[in-house]
Amino acid sequence: MVPCKSTHLLPSTLPTSKVDPIFLLGIYAGWILLASSMTAGLYAWDKSAAGKDRPRISERTLLLWSLVGGWPGAWLASRALRHKTYKLSYRIRFLGCVSLHVAAVAGVVWWWNRS
Repeated sequence: MVPCKSTHLLPSTLPTSKVDPIFLLGIYAGWILLASSMTAGLYAWDKSAAGKDRPRISERTLLLWSLVGGWPGAWLASRALRHKTYKLSYRIRFLGCVSLHVAAVAGVVWWWNRS
């Protein structure tokens, strides 16, 4: 058998051309729309289950979807459905998820524009 040579991508071998920022913005906007729709649907499902004897959506799941980009849908759904608006511990964790998401996006934008 011939030993396999491992090739590593060194910074000098990476492509130097950048992807169009408008394209990336479109991808990001599409993801935010999809994640927000999913999160709003989860809020509606949980609100519906709250008044009945049905399984609920865990707060961890709601917060995870908020963290990965569904926070606009979560915020709108919570206001429209009056769901998860009074539980202070949840609202604080939700704000933390929004802050982490915004900080991560800002970090990526900074990294992208640093050159």
